[in-house]
Amino acid sequence: MIVAKHLLICLSLIVLFSCSKEKKSQKNILNYALTSNVSTLDPAISYDTVSAKVVYQIYEALYEYDYLKRPYQLVPNLAASLPIIDDEGLTYRIKIKSNIEYHSFEGFEAKTRYVTAQDFINGIKRLAITPGSNGWWLFEGKIKGLDEFRSKFINSKKDYSSEKAYLEAMLAEKVEGLTTKGDFKLNIKLKQPYPQLIYALAMAFTSPIPKEVILATNNSLNEVAIGTGPFYLKEWKKSSIITLNKFKNYHPAVFPAEGDRFSYEKKLFADSGKALPFIDEINFKIMKESQTRWLNFLKKKIDIIVLTKDHFPLALDPTGNLKSDFKKDGIELQIAPTLTYWWLAINMEDNILGKNLKLRQAIAHAVNIDDYIKTFTNNIALKANSIFPPGVKGYNPTTTLPYEYNIEKAKKLLAEAGYPQGKGLPEFSYDVRGSTTVSRQMGEFVRKELEKIGIQVKVNLNSFPGFLNKARTGQLQLWQGGWAMDYPDPENVVQLLISKNHPPGPNSTFYSNPKVDELYKKLFFTKDEDQVLEITKEVESIIAKDLPWIMQFYSRNYILHHKHLKNFRQSDLINNNFKYLKIEP
Repeated sequence: MIVAKHLLICLSLIVLFSCSKEKKSQKNILNYALTSNVSTLDPAISYDTVSAKVVYQIYEALYEYDYLKRPYQLVPNLAASLPIIDDEGLTYRIKIKSNIEYHSFEGFEAKTRYVTAQDFINGIKRLAITPGSNGWWLFEGKIKGLDEFRSKFINSKKDYSSEKAYLEAMLAEKVEGLTTKGDFKLNIKLKQPYPQLIYALAMAFTSPIPKEVILATNNSLNEVAIGTGPFYLKEWKKSSIITLNKFKNYHPAVFPAEGDRFSYEKKLFADSGKALPFIDEINFKIMKESQTRWLNFLKKKIDIIVLTKDHFPLALDPTGNLKSDFKKDGIELQIAPTLTYWWLAINMEDNILGKNLKLRQAIAHAVNIDDYIKTFTNNIALKANSIFPPGVKGYNPTTTLPYEYNIEKAKKLLAEAGYPQGKGLPEFSYDVRGSTTVSRQMGEFVRKELEKIGIQVKVNLNSFPGFLNKARTGQLQLWQGGWAMDYPDPENVVQLLISKNHPPGPNSTFYSNPKVDELYKKLFFTKDEDQVLEITKEVESIIAKDLPWIMQFYSRNYILHHKHLKNFRQSDLINNNFKYLKIEP
């Protein structure tokens, strides 16, 4: 998942909560701050960490991750059970719960509209034909008849008399590999085994979408959100606030009764067996500046905050522990590893950067990543040594990168590239993911580092949605790439580097290597763990040589929260965590 810089992490996305103090109101209200504007609420398009925090509260999928178990474990959500897999991995049979209601929508014929198996097929069809869809890569080339369906409707829209006629035909079209048996049984037939399918069925991309909503909105769900989640969309004031309210007809779900060692140590089982959700209302507020969030936290107007670089020395002592004054104030510290990481990305279709390996090698040796980590994460982040993050198969702690900070070597490589002291090079563009002070400082850091060897760079500030648009339309030259894992499988990393995922897909560098494409196919279908390790090792070696990515760091979050916030546990993979949270007086 594309990370907002900002950080899902200390730079990315930041969370904040608050409880209403008005005695007249008994509502359990949670205020959550996002560090940039929400780009979309369409589950087929949303693929960044900011919009995901809203989308995953409204929409649900067949499966979800157990909130408290590690390693991560998938459990049924809208499905009644885990899938029955037949035909040597080619057929998935999934039973749907029969009591799942949608949020209220004026286009429904009856007051209550229940989820059916066909609604999941509608959602997958939308991934195939919706302009700007970011989830098509999950199913391209995998489900029988789906690629043919996509080709037919992508290329024939002009043949229909109206948008409604086109959508009605699309919804009525049969797909060989997507069928139902009654209202509550879904069958998926694959072309080849797809071990990662169950992960895809836990993503908002595969949420059920009612036919009535698609037709009533002309398939435009950027602002209309009708899901089954624990919260429904109440109001959206652009660039200001999104308000969600508790869905009173939410299907039966309870707080878990089991977990890992951490959950027992933190005593996270007080609400085991109790009905979800606990929160009555969520206010997602756009708060771009970290200082604003910090001051609100100190005033106890928000309940949780992910520390950024400027506030580490204010909250932590030299040993990294929470200062005593904060402890006395009822503030607690949670240190959370993440599956989010960062690199310097290069547009491989750029006529200069993409065609000159020596130039990319010079850049790789010119940026002091240790100083970058110290400056922007207060030495909290872990310097990256691999294209895979810790916690994912394929990561090896002994892996080393073929580049390190060395100014003299960088200058030598630049000369070998044909540009001694940078002579003859144009000014390059370095885009950052925001327009905040920290975003500007991050861009300036890279600019000054490259300037030392003679490379001139112009820093471009962006809104986060604006940055995403540049990435999806191939308008980036140099930038800081980042990824929050969608699921704990190395395939989710390698798919960022394959040719068929060029923009508007997630391969925003336009990197293309037939060998990596071939290895991806092998990785995609193999279940053999030894073979997975062999494949990831080979991919690692190729990327280190080609350098579309210059690795930077793996993130860790230092999170402060007031003690009346209960049940909080940080996770990159679990975006639907709000239903588990509780605020006590």
